[in-house]
Formats: sequence, structure tokens, C-alpha cells
Amino acid sequence: MTRTITPRAARPLVLLLLAVAGLLLAGAGPAAAHAALTGSDPQQGVVVPQAPAQVSLTFSEQVAMGDDSLRVLDPAGKRVDTGKPANISGTTYAVRLRGGLAKGTYTVTYQVISADSHPVGGAYTFSIGAPSKTSVVTGGQEVGGGLVGLLYGVGRYASYAGFIVLAGGAAFVLACWQRGAGVRAVQRLVVSGWLTLTTATLALLLLRGSYTTSGKAGDIVDLDLLGQVLQTKTGAALVSRLLLLAAAALFVAVLFGVYEKREDEEKRDLTFGLAIGGTVVAAGLAASWAMAEHASVGLQPGIAMPVDVVHLLAVAAWLGGLAALLVALYRAPADRPVEPAAVRRFSRLAFGSVVALIATGLYQSWRQLGSWSALTGTRYGQLLLVKVALVLVLVAIASFSRRWTARLAEAAADRAAVKAGAGAGKAGPGTGKPGAASGKAGAASASASAKAGGKSRTKETAKAAATESSAASAADSAEGSAKTSAKAAAKKPAKAPVKAAATGGQATEAAATGKQATEAAAAGGDARRAAQLARQRAAMDAARLKRQRDADPNRSGLRRSVLAEAGVAVVLLVVTTVLTQTEPGRTVEEAAAATSTSSSSSSSSSAGTVTLDMPFDTGGQNGKGVVRLDIDPARVGGNEMHLYVQRPDGKAFDVPEVKVAFTLTAKSIGPLPVAPDHITTGHWAASGVEIPMAGDWQVAVTVRTSDIDQVTVTKNAQIG
Repeated sequence: MTRTITPRAARPLVLLLLAVAGLLLAGAGPAAAHAALTGSDPQQGVVVPQAPAQVSLTFSEQVAMGDDSLRVLDPAGKRVDTGKPANISGTTYAVRLRGGLAKGTYTVTYQVISADSHPVGGAYTFSIGAPSKTSVVTGGQEVGGGLVGLLYGVGRYASYAGFIVLAGGAAFVLACWQRGAGVRAVQRLVVSGWLTLTTATLALLLLRGSYTTSGKAGDIVDLDLLGQVLQTKTGAALVSRLLLLAAAALFVAVLFGVYEKREDEEKRDLTFGLAIGGTVVAAGLAASWAMAEHASVGLQPGIAMPVDVVHLLAVAAWLGGLAALLVALYRAPADRPVEPAAVRRFSRLAFGSVVALIATGLYQSWRQLGSWSALTGTRYGQLLLVKVALVLVLVAIASFSRRWTARLAEAAADRAAVKAGAGAGKAGPGTGKPGAASGKAGAASASASAKAGGKSRTKETAKAAATESSAASAADSAEGSAKTSAKAAAKKPAKAPVKAAATGGQATEAAATGKQATEAAAAGGDARRAAQLARQRAAMDAARLKRQRDADPNRSGLRRSVLAEAGVAVVLLVVTTVLTQTEPGRTVEEAAAATSTSSSSSSSSSAGTVTLDMPFDTGGQNGKGVVRLDIDPARVGGNEMHLYVQRPDGKAFDVPEVKVAFTLTAKSIGPLPVAPDHITTGHWAASGVEIPMAGDWQVAVTVRTSDIDQVTVTKNAQIG
């Protein structure tokens, strides 16, 4: 007998898949910013002779700001901004400053909401007159992090998973396996998808206010924040999703209630109505994501949002249908197995979904990347490559599932042919014999039993039904015979006085007749027990047939391949969710280009100042970035040096250690080490840096991002 994968044997594989999903979720971190800071006035690190009247920030897209979204702090950490931030033009926002500001280093902090609903935050410094020490600490203020950020991320994952299971499971029942509407395991799967999506949506609505502002757990139940969330685009999308889930609940109730109880002919009109209504509800649920995230901003939003809806529906039909098929293969009862025809229909549905995914995915990739360099040079592009690889693996495994499905269909056709041949043999010469008549009676009994249940049975199931019917008939016959014999025995004593002169042989015959009557009465009393035993034998036969069905190598192979597909699908879902929280490659490159242009113009406008940009990669986690070094006035003698460490997207961050050394190779001078002081997040400075003579100096900067990850980058600069 071929060994099959049972639900218990599949548990380690499921646990492994959950562990992989957990690792990816843990490594996802806070949501990446989808709007980048592309410019500021005053610029980062600049020293201005007089205090500016305002501070302005320019982003890559429009953002939403609150009263405290833009703050300016003096060296002591006190606020020096007045009034509310205002949108002065396009994507530029400004806040006014108090007059009479003293000299020193000032810190600008911002926390805004990008147009695609993701929180964006950061900080930088500028100085008035001359740099100074500052007490402001901005490290650790990661937007979207902490416990609230973790819960919000879990809610996003759960909402996607719930939608896929709800929409895909219902589509599988309607389009592929309508008999599955009566299978309890499939019903539980679809209902669990609805419950998961509803719970996650409510949680996201409550967490949203704290997630985009303070990040404190206590603010989750702040009704004022909840009121502000309801006035935003994301809040409107979540409320719309809840309303659509109410309609989805009615759809599920009809699908697994009224629809399941209808006859096949009556189901046709109801199937059409459910298909139309279900598609509308599913499209509305998908639109609640499209209207509030990537698709709603950037290039061609009018095209991008419908494309995103189609993309989500295709994902749900494929992966959700796959989950329903897996449950049906493992949990469907013996009298209602998944037919090969249903698997073939799902195979066609999955193929159409993959085609839709490829078409919509190509458009989305072009829209979010913008260039080939962003495919490998940005985190969004790298995640997209991982997603493409997973889809290819999933398609490859699906091809094996198609082969197993074809073999299963061929085996079913062969069994049907054998059954038809056996029936034809029984219908030949000699049909008038008792054996042939008995065969016909048994077949008729099985057919009648199958018709009474309204179910399509296999050959083995029909045999089990025939066995049960025959046993029950035998029990009924025994009971009837017992009653007849009992009546006969009751009449015999009445005739005994008439035959008083009976011989001894006749007396013996009468005694034997009384014994038979007693046995018949006992048999009549056991008729109910006989019927019960017959039903037990029928149940045992059904269990045996289920074991035989599960031992089918074709069905076992299909189970294994579908289980492997489901495993890859779990990882694919996690990667897709992380991708939705990652800043698109096009935005990253545009922000980097704008920052580079701004720094170039700043360098050219500041006479005597040398600015060096040196990319680095230590090879470890968070090991990539850019070091910006400003030397002012870049002449022989004392100089001011400012060093900034930024991520590839231009956001400042701290590293454990930064060292600088100057070497004049032509005169064999150096290296002259400089140990800059840490000023604030991503900013180091040193004053009185002595350059002994003019020349082409090599500037070496050593960056250490962990205990073992370190790199030194160099660049030449003409000083003096």
C-alpha cells in the first residue's frame, strides 16, 4: 500500500511554513517611508550667518501634517517654532521661527503621513553662526516602530491573508466544486477568512492613530485620535472595508446555507447571482487597499488603481483557491471527495490568475521602479526579484499538480470503463439465473441508495450502500419470518385438544414445532440488533473505502504537490506584504537625485567649502550608506569639518564609530587622524582641523556599523 501524507504528518510542514513566515515578519521592521525628503531650507549641516525666518522641507510627494509634525529645537532642546506648519507650494511645507535666536546648532524634526498612508519621519541639523553641542537626541525615534508598529504590521499581514482565504475559498466553491458548499472543513476555512479580515480591519482602525503619531500603546484607545483617523483617506478605506465585510457575511451565509440545500437544477440561477454579488464585494474589498496605498499616488493613479484591484483578485483566486483545495483533499468526507473534474477546473482558474498576475505585475513593476538600476540597487527591487522567483517556483510546482490531476482523471476513467464492462457482462446470456437476478437487485439497490442521497458515488461507495441495504433487508426478513412463525406457533396449541389421540411421533413433532416457534420469537427480538450490526458493517466498509481512496498514488501525489504549493504561497504572501511597506525604487532614486543636486548646488554656492560624498558598504545589516564630509574653508591652517552618515534614501542614522584621516601622498605627510565629536543623529563635527600645506589630499573615512563590520572609503580633495 502506498503511504500517504495524513493531516498529522503534514503538521511539521505547516509549522515550518509558519516559522518561515515569522522570521520574515520579524525581519521586516517598521514600514519604510514612501515619501522622501528631497530638500530643505536651511539645508542639512549648513552654517548660516543669521537666523532664518522659517524652516521649509520639500518631499517627493504631498504629505499630511499635524500641528506637531514639524518642530525646530534649540541646543537645549526647547522648541523655537511658532504656529502650525503650512503648505507654501507644491510639496514644500514650512514653519516659522521665533526672532532673536542665539548662535548654535538647531535640530529640525518631522513626522508626516505620505500620500500612500505610510508614516515618514526624520531629523537633521543646521547651525547659526557656528556649530555647538546639542542636547537633542533623535536616535531611536523610529516612525512606525515599537509595540504599536509590530501590532500594526501583524494586522496588515492578517488582513491580506484573511482576504485571500475568504475570496479565494468562495471562488473555489462556486467556480470549481459546488458540492464543496456542504463540506464542513471548507465552510470553516472561508468563515475563518472572514473573521480574520474583520478582526484585523478593526485592529488597524484602532491602531492607526497611535501608529502615525506617538507610537504609544495608551493612545490606541484615544477617541480624539480615532476621530482624526476617520477623516483621513486610510480611515475612510478601513470603514468602507468593514461595510463591505457586512455584505460578505450575507454572501457566506447564503453560500453555505440556502445554496447548499438546493438541487442541482435549482442552483444554476442562484450560482449566477452569487457569482455576480461575490465578484462585486471582492472587488470592493480589493479597492479598499488600492485607494489608500501605492496605487493611489504617483504615476497614472487612474490606471494603477484598477490594475491593483485585478492583481489582488488574481492573487486571491489563485492562493485562496489553493488553500481550499488543500483542505478539501485532506478533510473532505469519504462520501464527498474532490472529483478530478473539480481539480481540473481549478487548474484552469489558477492558470488564468497567473496570466493576470504577470500582466498587472509588469505594469506595477515599471511604475514603481522606473529603471533597471532600481531593480538591484534598491530594497524594493530586491524584494520584487524574490517575489518573482517565488512565483516561478510556485508555477513549477503547479505543473506537477496538473500532471497528478491528469493521472487521477485517467484512473477514474479506467475504473468507470471496468465498471461498465462488468455491467455489460452481467446483462448477457443467463440473466434469468438467480445469480444474475441477485446481481441486478444489488445494483438496483445501490443505485436507489445513491439517488435517494442525491449524491454521485464511486463504485466502492455503491457497494457499501448495497451491503448495508442487503443487511437491512435480511434483518427485516428475519423479523418478518419470526412474526409469521410466532403466529403459527400460537395457533398450534388451540388444535391440540382435537388431536388428543395423537401418537408419540406426533407429540414429538409438536414439541419440535414449539421449539422452532421459540427460536423464531428470539430471532424477531434480535431484528433491531441485526439492523444495527448492518449499519456498523456499512460504516466500516465506508472507512475501508476511504483508506483505499487515500492510498491511491495519484491522489497522494496530488496532495503532496498541493501542500508544497501552499507552503511556497505562504512565503510569497509574506514577501508581498513586506513589499507593500517598502519605499518604491522610483521614489528612492528620485530622492537621491534631488539630494545630490541640492548638495552640489550648496557646495558650489559656498566659496572655499569642499564637500565629499563617499558611498560605503560594510557588508553587514544596515551596512549601506553615504558619508558626506564638509571641510570649511578648505585652506591651509584651521578648518571646520562636518561629517554626515546617511542611508541610501538620504535619511540620517548613527553608526558605532567614524574616523577620518588626511594624507598628502606627494609630500609623504600623514595620515593625520581626526576624531570628530558626535553632535546628533548621523552628524559628527570637529573644529580646528589643521591642514599644514596646500595640495591634493587623500581623505580616508572609516565607518564601523557593528562589532565586526567595518570599511574604509577614500576620496581626494584639493585643499589650499
